[in-house]
Amino acid sequence: MMGSGQERTIGEDVDGAFATNLRHLCGFYPSVAHVCRTIGINRTQFNRYLAASGRPSRHMLTRICDFFGVSAAEIHLPPEEFERLQLNARQRKEPSPAPYVGVVEMLQRASRPEMHKYLGYYHEYYCSMSSPGKILRGLVHMFERDGQVYFRKIEHVCGPPGLPVTFKFRYIGAAFFLNDRIFLVDTESLTQNEITEMILFPTFKNKVGRLSGLLLGVSSGDYRRIACSRFVLDWLGTRVNLRNAVKACGVFDPDSGAIDPSVVAAIDNTSPGGPLFYARDF
Repeated sequence: MMGSGQERTIGEDVDGAFATNLRHLCGFYPSVAHVCRTIGINRTQFNRYLAASGRPSRHMLTRICDFFGVSAAEIHLPPEEFERLQLNARQRKEPSPAPYVGVVEMLQRASRPEMHKYLGYYHEYYCSMSSPGKILRGLVHMFERDGQVYFRKIEHVCGPPGLPVTFKFRYIGAAFFLNDRIFLVDTESLTQNEITEMILFPTFKNKVGRLSGLLLGVSSGDYRRIACSRFVLDWLGTRVNLRNAVKACGVFDPDSGAIDPSVVAAIDNTSPGGPLFYARDF
């Protein structure tokens, strides 16, 4: 007579439900070998279970069930009933995405054809929110991934007055082209404590040059002031010398000569031009 801790050979009193259900569960993993390594079971021994030529001991059955997250009673259910049970369990564990996720994906799909011409590198310009009176030049890279358009942004911001410190910020965001306007939304990738939105006029020329619009965000200082500034993207190309492009980033005086005068004029915020603050188009 065999002890309860030993493996038994399946006879006529045992059907193949366990083996069928075990094969079903293994299908959710990269390989049977992966399952065996994770559980810590001999591959030959496990193959006997899959082929319905052997039954695990009570101890081994518990280890197998713990790995797959099922009970011993469930894994011996008729295969059709077991698959329905597993499907219902997966649906409970994988809730439907929030409604707005589908909306964002729809807008990205609609934007992709128009945004394709804008892929590449830019220098951005706007009046610095953390260093009032100065102009910030950053680097923006628009790129496509999995059929959607995203962008990365690098900014170098001066530290407190009197201290030779430069803070480096990196942003990641998504780009949309909706009814003849370009929308860019990003967040600082490390702190994730802000969201910035930029709305730009597109170009109707074959070659992308400068894009202008407005930027709404908060300063990186302690007061986190909410501010709006005129904003310009200056096209650099689809391939650039990244070291030189990043080295050119920083914060500059408007009259230093480091910034093209036409860009300085385009981002000047001193004349709103009416009851609302409008962007200037080139």
